[in-house]
Amino acid sequence: MDTSTPLQQFLKWEKEIPSEIIFRQPFAGEWRLWTYRQAGEEIRKIAAGLKSLNFPPRSNIAILSKNCAHWIMADLAIMMAGHISVPLYATLTAPSIKQILDHSESKAIIVGKLDTYKEQQEGIPAGIIRISIELYGIEESHSWEKMLNSESPIPEIATWDRDELLTIMYTSGTTGKPKGVMHSGGNFDAIVQTGIIDLTLPLKPRLFSYLPMSHIAERAGIEMIGLYRGATFSFAESTETFPKNVMDTQPNLFFAVPRIWAKFREKISEKLPPKKLNRLLSIPIINNIVRKSIKKKLGLAEATHIYSGAAPISVDLLEWFDKLGITIYQAIGMTEDCICSHFNRKGANRFGTVGKPLTGVQVKIADDGEFRLKCAGMMKGYYKEPELSASSFDEEGYFKTGDKGEYSSDGYLSITGRIKDQFKTDKGKYVSPAPIEMALLANQDIEQACVVGMGIPQPIALVVLSANGKAKTKEGLIKSMSASLEEVNPGLESYEKLEKMVVMKGDWTVENGLITPTLKVKRNEVEKIHLPKYPDWYHAQQGVVVWE
Repeated sequence: MDTSTPLQQFLKWEKEIPSEIIFRQPFAGEWRLWTYRQAGEEIRKIAAGLKSLNFPPRSNIAILSKNCAHWIMADLAIMMAGHISVPLYATLTAPSIKQILDHSESKAIIVGKLDTYKEQQEGIPAGIIRISIELYGIEESHSWEKMLNSESPIPEIATWDRDELLTIMYTSGTTGKPKGVMHSGGNFDAIVQTGIIDLTLPLKPRLFSYLPMSHIAERAGIEMIGLYRGATFSFAESTETFPKNVMDTQPNLFFAVPRIWAKFREKISEKLPPKKLNRLLSIPIINNIVRKSIKKKLGLAEATHIYSGAAPISVDLLEWFDKLGITIYQAIGMTEDCICSHFNRKGANRFGTVGKPLTGVQVKIADDGEFRLKCAGMMKGYYKEPELSASSFDEEGYFKTGDKGEYSSDGYLSITGRIKDQFKTDKGKYVSPAPIEMALLANQDIEQACVVGMGIPQPIALVVLSANGKAKTKEGLIKSMSASLEEVNPGLESYEKLEKMVVMKGDWTVENGLITPTLKVKRNEVEKIHLPKYPDWYHAQQGVVVWE
């Protein structure tokens, strides 16, 4: 059997290990299980239901849901029926949903586990068929359950060429409107097959899926790796049950974004303040007991592959976890390259870098410092955007990543910022904010930081407080932020030095549009709101402005 597409990989495992568990999903605290055989039967019936809607072959079908067993089953059912999936972030607002559904010309949408569907459903155009999953309390004219009860398994499964368009993945819109990145089954095959060798990915791993499946890191790094390696997928029931669900799962491979690693540290520090933790770690025998206990409670007692990506992570945070015996491997990849880029790995891990290129990845550094690459996982282009697609590659066919990078003499890549994030102060000097923001995030009172400076002589830092920071008095905050200024500024060039720290009075959230679903700050949106206030903050008498 040709096994070069995700669907063919599922069919392979369904045949070889039909009685083994593929999905574990908690409902009211109890795990519901699906074997490969049971999942295959359900997927075939949903595929038959999709086929009965008589869409033209290779129609676009959207998925709007939080991560759950039905997300992956929906994805496979769309493939079986011969259609193309269009995943949407479960947190999108109605206008954003409408924008993507209109642009993608989706014929139908599968609506699953959601928190705010009543507000979101206004964004689904009238002509699109809605298929709801009643298990999650959503009812539309078509439903998953009705298809299960009325359909027989699809008699003939669609075949796919590895180079055919399989999915359209819309970017999270960090720098503007989302773009529809087109990927084939062969793109996913390339990254997984390379990862199996370069990263020594485990066979039949336990995986815990909780980051948005519509993001390329979770889609390629969890769903696709799982389908290729015969995994058991587990999911979280809710934000509140997340710690217990992951602890019950004890995944072998675990992926998180920097903000989640910071949250983990925050929770551990609440129970074991730094001084107490350091004291316990300095005592022989006791230190091993403490490390094992923390790893088990985090769900990482049996994790052999632990990654961080989607945004830069501070060396301070990496070192803190390393002391606990939790080695985090930082990596970088984009929607466009199907994360077929750079990874730290066992035996080749350097904090502060995103590692070395995966096998077959070709890289060059352009004159402006941008790192560019070619790889086997590269997108087929942006959907309905031929000019944008063409302009995203240079004359030698290298993809323009938009990231500024530097290589060490032994081949480790360090990201020094985004080219588009650079800004010019009134002094005419360009400032790259990312490294300064990373340095500020070493302060555990800060959850998010955005360094800005358009229209003022020196940069200032806008910061959002962590739970730790919110618990402090105003005087305590001023002391903490002043200490960060004194620590960070001496290492900066004169034109980069921060003139002020401004503590925001509200959070930046996905809901208010100031961070992406992958928890990255939307610099453009923050600037739109706060740019007029920069001069006042810059000229304030105090070095730390607590905005009340």
